[in-house]
Amino acid sequence: MHADLSPVIAATTQWLTCAYPASGGALARALCEAQARQAVTVAARLRYPTPMDVALMGVAGPGGSARLDWITGADGTEAADPDKDAWRTWVDEVVASWAACLLTDLELANLAAAVPAEKDPAGHTSSGTPAEFRRLLTPDAQDRRAATLLRHPDLAAPVAELHHAQLVARLDPGRALAA
Repeated sequence: MHADLSPVIAATTQWLTCAYPASGGALARALCEAQARQAVTVAARLRYPTPMDVALMGVAGPGGSARLDWITGADGTEAADPDKDAWRTWVDEVVASWAACLLTDLELANLAAAVPAEKDPAGHTSSGTPAEFRRLLTPDAQDRRAATLLRHPDLAAPVAELHHAQLVARLDPGRALAA
């Protein structure tokens, strides 16, 4: 994974866990965040498959959470300190939408996680290992309880539907996977 994607992954994960909070205590929050982070990581890998894509995103910026906030109804809350929510500028709408798709559709998540992530210096491609994305791909009952809102297809639908067609097109084996 490209290190330059870490702010996008962190901010988009935070946005998802704020929009669809965990149900339960500290363990549930940690499990929910782990699932969101894994989905966001897979989505970011698909959205920015090459170092050039990452560099271009770094120059242009990921777009922010304004539209996502509006769709989920979080745009009416004014922050007392604008610096407090500066992380929202690093949220990538497409990555959040694709992550929501992956969290609500295990078949799609398995397809996405199997896509080669990047080439290592030797020129070999790597994809996510089952252990790396276990909570996303094979959630147990405790994972599902912790992320009930995050994984609920009807609740996540407004966000997931934004860029679902693009994700399906990206995963179509008949098309090139490079951006």
